[in-house]
Amino acid sequence: MKPVLLAGETFHTTSLSAKGLEVRASSRYSNGALRFVGGLSSHGIEVVQIGGERCEAEFPKTLVELDKYSAVIISDVGALSLLYTPETRLGKRSVNRLELLREWTALGGGLMMAGGYTSYQGIDGSAMFHGTAIEEALPVALHAGPDGLEAPEGLDPVIEKREHPVFSDLPSSIPYVLGMNRVKPLPDGVSTTLAHCENRGQKLPLLSVREYHAGRSLAWTTDIAPHWLSDDFMRWEGYDKLMVNMVKWVAKEI
Repeated sequence: MKPVLLAGETFHTTSLSAKGLEVRASSRYSNGALRFVGGLSSHGIEVVQIGGERCEAEFPKTLVELDKYSAVIISDVGALSLLYTPETRLGKRSVNRLELLREWTALGGGLMMAGGYTSYQGIDGSAMFHGTAIEEALPVALHAGPDGLEAPEGLDPVIEKREHPVFSDLPSSIPYVLGMNRVKPLPDGVSTTLAHCENRGQKLPLLSVREYHAGRSLAWTTDIAPHWLSDDFMRWEGYDKLMVNMVKWVAKEI
């Protein structure tokens, strides 16, 4: 199996500490994908991660570059970080990498989007994937406005298609989550909702899959890390297996 490309899941936090008139600034860099990358690596899957701050300069700009990977995972990085390129900042034409991803998927690639504050439309609408080429390849439809749902009471996943390979060999039911992106299911026959969460009388797709021309796409609408993944989820013995199964399915390895 070729390596998997993960785009996103990194962030900088800047804070101010005030003690009277003395104010100090500090910052730290975090990578939210360490558990995810470790889980895949333990099952022999190599992950190449391009943090959100590096996507503009380093994310692939050709089909040949994308073909180095068995799957591309977009997680907690917005559309602008992929659309901006060094060339466009200089006022020159460049490639639309969301259209490139759609084409690559249609030609046989594997595309996965994981949820987060800057996935799908995002907690405040700033992710802005609605109306882009990549939405055409996803197994869900996006709302035009903010889609982040905080659920401190917890949301319990309900599996609809237990027989699907994504759920093979899971040791138990999926633990609760603390938030997700609200998306809309596509019509039956276009995509399949494998699991959902219920909120205020609505069934919200949690895990959806689709055959897109010669390729495959998968939407996991909660996080791959805290805080939307609860502590129970992160400690769950099935975490690695579920993440590995999702990646292997989209890469046509199962």
